[in-house]
Amino acid sequence: MKKRWASIFLMLLLSMSLILAGCSGQTASKTDGSAEGEQAAGSGEGKPVEIDFWYALGGKNGKVIEEMVKEFNATHKNIVVKPAYQGDYYQNHAKVLSAVAAGNQPDVTMVEIASVGAFADAKVLEDLTPYTQGVEKKYIPGLMGNSYWKDKLYAIPFNRSTPLLYVNRDMLKAANLDPSGPKTWDELVKYARALTKKEGDKTKTYGFSTPIDIWFYEALVFQNGGNILSEDGKQLTINNEAGKAPLKLWSDMVKEGIMKNPPGEKYNAWDVAKQDFLNKQVGMIFTSTGDLQTLKSSASFDVGAAFLPAAKSYGVPTGGANLVMLAKSSDEEKKAAWEFIKWMSDTPQTIKWSLASGYMPVTTEAVQSPEMQEAYKKDPNLKVAVDQLEYAKPRPMVPGYKELQEIIMSELQRAMLGQATVDEALETAVKKAQKTLKK
Repeated sequence: MKKRWASIFLMLLLSMSLILAGCSGQTASKTDGSAEGEQAAGSGEGKPVEIDFWYALGGKNGKVIEEMVKEFNATHKNIVVKPAYQGDYYQNHAKVLSAVAAGNQPDVTMVEIASVGAFADAKVLEDLTPYTQGVEKKYIPGLMGNSYWKDKLYAIPFNRSTPLLYVNRDMLKAANLDPSGPKTWDELVKYARALTKKEGDKTKTYGFSTPIDIWFYEALVFQNGGNILSEDGKQLTINNEAGKAPLKLWSDMVKEGIMKNPPGEKYNAWDVAKQDFLNKQVGMIFTSTGDLQTLKSSASFDVGAAFLPAAKSYGVPTGGANLVMLAKSSDEEKKAAWEFIKWMSDTPQTIKWSLASGYMPVTTEAVQSPEMQEAYKKDPNLKVAVDQLEYAKPRPMVPGYKELQEIIMSELQRAMLGQATVDEALETAVKKAQKTLKK
């Protein structure tokens, strides 16, 4: 049986490395956060239950997570959570799958929201329904689309985001542009032209930059009324005008010299774009809500956050990661894991997390709380992502999408580098996708 488990998960790891580098419901502990509920999670011998928590955010946000874990441990004497940073989402996912195959997996981890379906379908995750007992109703409905797989609840929102447009307001004002930023694609091009500065043949400042990333591409497809996958999840549906428009926009801006295509792959490209923005080499960028506080604290200029500019309409995918429980943990570890997940995502903690990081609060009560309302008045940037949820959609979540998004990004980049036309790139993506989606 152990060999069979190892074989299954090694196969899964191999298929998912292209892009990332006995399961049953249990009786729930109490969900009111009381001392009695904590005792239910403790071991029968009175010793604290130890659980491992793997997380995927470094830097300032990682330090905040470590502080939150310390607070949990100090207030839950029957549980000891051992946090460990495992690198970015791609690295963490690969390590989790390897650990599951080896039998030394964590008890709780972050899973990027589009990956929840793949992990759940592989029987890696525990169904949380017996534990939540309806508590999931407190979370913002617009953030729950990537929490379910085949009508079962597998994930709880934690560090959740939407992509935002960040602008250097000082730069926009100097160019006599509206400091709140462009509202449409046409205005984005107009602003980028006005902000681009050259010295001879060399570009000193680009108006705009974005990583050629699946998340931003999804947003622009949604804005044109398109979808990435068919309703049944069996076909890639981007070889049409809605799918071609984002790539044409970006490639035309790069050819004109008003957009920088940041070098590097995956999050390396994100880091380049953010650093160019902070160094005033780029006037506007796309990046995550979760970068808000870091950009604000690091910038020597007035940072503004705005909706992604609209095409036919506004539109974005939600993003970030959810907290999940691993299926192969013991019963007492699962009870302790649920206490931890519930606490980390509860209103008091999600308020602190949002204010410290810029990620969205995940409960309706938190958004409506006096603390968040006062914070929104002081810094309207904090509320942009929450307001943008009105136009948000869940990310595609079929198991094959983790491999498929790598295919799409590879073809997008080929077109951006002039190695293929827009039509050729998307035709190739669709052909490769059919093999992946039939697996």
